[in-house]
Amino acid sequence: MSAKSAPSVCVFCGARPGARPAYARDARATGQMLAARGWRLVYGAGDVGLMGEVARAAQAAGAATFGVIPEHLFKLEVGKRDLTTFVVTENMHERKKVMFMNSDAVVVLPGGAGSLDEFYEVLTWRQLGLHTKPILLLNTEGYWDPLLALNAHVVAEGFAGESLLDGVTTVATVSALEAALETAFG
Repeated sequence: MSAKSAPSVCVFCGARPGARPAYARDARATGQMLAARGWRLVYGAGDVGLMGEVARAAQAAGAATFGVIPEHLFKLEVGKRDLTTFVVTENMHERKKVMFMNSDAVVVLPGGAGSLDEFYEVLTWRQLGLHTKPILLLNTEGYWDPLLALNAHVVAEGFAGESLLDGVTTVATVSALEAALETAFG
């Protein structure tokens, strides 16, 4: 993060809305919070599911938006072209790299296998010492509780050190997310 620019927050989340209305509510609140703080949203450039919710809310509240989508998902995720910055990549690996490289923190909202892939990739990089960017899980209505239990199990069974757990901050509400990001950005 340069001294001249506002922080950018990468948000990984579902391309589906999920089963509970609270997921979409928190996605919208996250987008609104980013805009209110003057922070740029970096996300997967989709206009569906929680991705669409967070992006539309951020845009409506005046946030800068940076979307990255691979060619093969453009139709499926309804690539949102009216973003401040819109990047089309060749594949998923490039998408994740561009999103990560253009952000100062990573936030993971509820999502599916893609969100888990994104989460574990940035967590692994952090565990290996490749970055120190904050990674935050928004645990809406306990959605990530099974993931947190799995991570604790992995450590307890000797397949990872405590750094696996220490590399992630879990928050239950968007206001707690805002406070954690503010602390991280100083």
